[in-house]
Amino acid sequence: MVGIIRPPCDAGVIRATPAFPAALSPQRKRLTLAATILGSSMAFIDGSVVNIALPAIQQALHADAASTQWIVNAYLLLLGALVLVGGSAADLYGRRRIFLLGIAVFTAASIACGLSPDTGVLVVSRAVQGLGAALLTPASLAMLGATFDEHERSHAIGIWAGAGALTSAAGPVLGGWLVDQVSWRAIFLLNVPIAIAAAGLAIFFACESRDDKAKRLDVNGAVAVALGLAAITWALGAIPSSGFRDRTVLAALGAGVACLTSFVAIEARSGERAMMPLSLYRSRNFSGTNALTLLLYFALGGALYYLPFGLIRLGGYSATQAGAALLPFALIMGFGASFAGTLADRFGPRLSLTAGPIVAACGLTLLAFVDLGESYWAGVFPTICVLAIGMTITVPPLTSTVMASVGDARAGIASGVNNAVARVAGLFAVAALGAVLFASFSHHLAGLPAAPANETLNAVMAGQAGVTEAATAAFERALRTVMLVTAFCAALGGLAGWLWLRPIGLEATR
Repeated sequence: MVGIIRPPCDAGVIRATPAFPAALSPQRKRLTLAATILGSSMAFIDGSVVNIALPAIQQALHADAASTQWIVNAYLLLLGALVLVGGSAADLYGRRRIFLLGIAVFTAASIACGLSPDTGVLVVSRAVQGLGAALLTPASLAMLGATFDEHERSHAIGIWAGAGALTSAAGPVLGGWLVDQVSWRAIFLLNVPIAIAAAGLAIFFACESRDDKAKRLDVNGAVAVALGLAAITWALGAIPSSGFRDRTVLAALGAGVACLTSFVAIEARSGERAMMPLSLYRSRNFSGTNALTLLLYFALGGALYYLPFGLIRLGGYSATQAGAALLPFALIMGFGASFAGTLADRFGPRLSLTAGPIVAACGLTLLAFVDLGESYWAGVFPTICVLAIGMTITVPPLTSTVMASVGDARAGIASGVNNAVARVAGLFAVAALGAVLFASFSHHLAGLPAAPANETLNAVMAGQAGVTEAATAAFERALRTVMLVTAFCAALGGLAGWLWLRPIGLEATR
């Protein structure tokens, strides 16, 4: 996903995977755990550090704002559209096999990203990276679930989550340091030694496992959703240069909606063999949690995509400082999750799933009005903490509610669908909020003598010389508008939690 937080239901996927029947030695289990941590962290770190590197990449490759968005969106598009198929492939063909295939694809694409001579090659390479992540991420979670039985699983998940918290904290800082001291290309080439270690551990110590009841791959559904998401994302990204009324933009939006409609029809015909069974949505709580996830992760993904541009271009931060600025978010998420889960158990998930997004909305609202040029501790730090507290309150009960909403038999697919929704939310956020940023920037620049608004916006975001104070002020106001939109979406997520969700005991398990 875009940002420094894992999708909400990764632990749910692990818990829903049946354990491997044969007894494994403790050493083999530990080294398999290490392989899954390295593999999943590789994809996760890459998704977080690229945000910090985007201003440097845009400047180095002379990319416009739309092309810069596709550096993120190409990755999220393939990952969000194919992650459910990747999970099905792991169950069908073998989790270790698909894990290793995903690592191979991801690593080759990482090398291509690091050596990219221009934006076009980088975007294509990022798309292939997304494909590799869609294979290795669900396979790594299933491998972990298959290796540890129910008595050992909580401890293993604790270690896995702790490692995730460390990578969440260290990833953006390390990425920023590499950008400042080496090159933005180093953040991609860093994946190579991690991949070699993960693949070596998996080859020599992980056991192969599969699901004998695994369903065939839903290729038609995957193609339909990928085309639909791609068309809508492209159309939203083209609005700044072509305008909303452009025929090509409208045609792409129409084609995207048609493809997504056909995806729903394909899933309805496929029944329980579908990669996203529509029968899951008969559960009010499942539908509600996915609506909440879409709104909240749209807000988070958009905020964490555009915030580094604000910190670097308006606040004068280096890439390292911008990465370090997000450190409190990761630390609060890592250390506060257990306490948040205890609160949800005591007062019920509905209260947490209402209060959490609203607190996050407050943090985003504060972030909209903070002066990025003032002291970090007086400005950005408190707002990041409020945002992190809101997310920390939300995520643990969100996971448990998703799994409880559909029953044990389908908890795994429900968790996978919710993770896919979180990733798609980030995809739409970057594209849609790019149009909001441009519209607001153009409005505040109106009447001033300047180049076309899209060229001026590109110059501001790329840090080019000669940018006027008026253009910088317009960008600051446009960024404020983006943050206010994200705050509104997060607050809507809290409202959805309050109005839509029922106490778990009152909803019949389906």
